[in-house]
Amino acid sequence: MLNQLYKIPLLAYVCFLAACSSKEDEKKAAPKQVPTNVYDAFVVQSFPVNRDIQTPGTILPNEMAELRSEVSGKVVSINFTEGAYVKKGTLLVKLFDADLQAQLRKLAVQLKIGEAAEKRQQELLAINGTSQQDYDNASLQVSNIKADMELLRVDISRTEIRAPFDGRIGLRQISPGAYVTSANVITNIAGTSQTKIQFSVPEQYVQDLANGTTISFLMTGNSKKYFASVLASENQITMETRNLMVKAVVKNPDSFVKPGAYADVQINIGTNRPAIMVPTQSVIPQTRGKRIIVVRQGAAVFQNVETGYRDSASVEILSGLQNGDTILTSGLLVVKQQQKIPKVKVKK
Repeated sequence: MLNQLYKIPLLAYVCFLAACSSKEDEKKAAPKQVPTNVYDAFVVQSFPVNRDIQTPGTILPNEMAELRSEVSGKVVSINFTEGAYVKKGTLLVKLFDADLQAQLRKLAVQLKIGEAAEKRQQELLAINGTSQQDYDNASLQVSNIKADMELLRVDISRTEIRAPFDGRIGLRQISPGAYVTSANVITNIAGTSQTKIQFSVPEQYVQDLANGTTISFLMTGNSKKYFASVLASENQITMETRNLMVKAVVKNPDSFVKPGAYADVQINIGTNRPAIMVPTQSVIPQTRGKRIIVVRQGAAVFQNVETGYRDSASVEILSGLQNGDTILTSGLLVVKQQQKIPKVKVKK
C-alpha cells in the first residue's frame, strides 16, 4: 500500500514534464513572427512654388532727432506747439543770454573806437606822421575785437535751439524757467517727407533683395496693403542671428503709417520657380546640417540634405534628393541606418 502512495506523485511529475516538453516543441516548430510596422512616407517631386517669406518690421521716419541744448542755461521762452509741423531753422527754445549780449555790445563800442584809431594811424602814416608798426598795432586791435565778437555770436547761437530739418515736433519735456543742460531732452522731431520701414531677412535670401526690390507689408488693425522699395541694407550680416538688416522707402504712406508702428512684411523671393518641397517633419536636424531618411531597395538610408525656403508645412530641399525618392515622415527616432523597411504608406 505504501508503494502505491509513492507511485501516484511520481506519475504526476512525469506527466508534467511531458506536457512542458510538448509545449517547447510546439514553440520551436512555430515560425518566427516578423515585425510588420508600416511607416508613413512621401514621394519626392519637383513643382512650381511661390516663395513668400514673412518677417516683422518697424516703421521709421525719414529723419529722427532728440533736441538738446549744447550749453547749460535757464529757459527763457518756448516757441513751439507739441505735435506741430515746423520748417528747418525755426527757433524752438531760447535760453538766457543777457550776459553774452552785454559783452557783445561792449565789444561793439570797442570796435568803433578801434576803427577810429586805425583810421587816424592810416592818415598819419600817409604823411609819415607815424610808424608802420603803430598802424599795424591799431589794425591788429580791430581784428582781435572782430574775432571776439564772432566768438560771442557763436555762443549766443548755442542758446537758441532750432529745428534741424522740416518735421513734426513731439512732446515737450521742459517748461519755461527750467534750467537745462546737454543731458536734458527738450523734445524730439521726426522728418515726415518720407516714411521708411526696417526689417531683417535670413542670410540665404540676401541675394533676392537688391536695391529697388518692391516688398509689401500690412499694419495692425488695417487691411490695406502697403508697398515699399528697398533703399539699402546693412554692410554685414549679424553674427548672432545670421540675419541682414534692410531698410525700404514706403511708396504709399498715409496717416495710418506712423513711426514706431509694427508692420508684417511680406517678401516674394521667386514666383513659379520649380523646387523640391518635402514635409517639415521629415527633416532631422543635426549638430551640423540636416538629414532625411530615404528608402532605397527596402532599407533606410540617412541622406544629408541642404534646405532653403520653408513655409508652414514644407521645406525646400536644395541638394541631397532627387525626383522619385521615397522618404520617411514617421518613426524617424526609432529607424536605424540600413534597417529593413518592409512596408510604407505613401501620403500625398
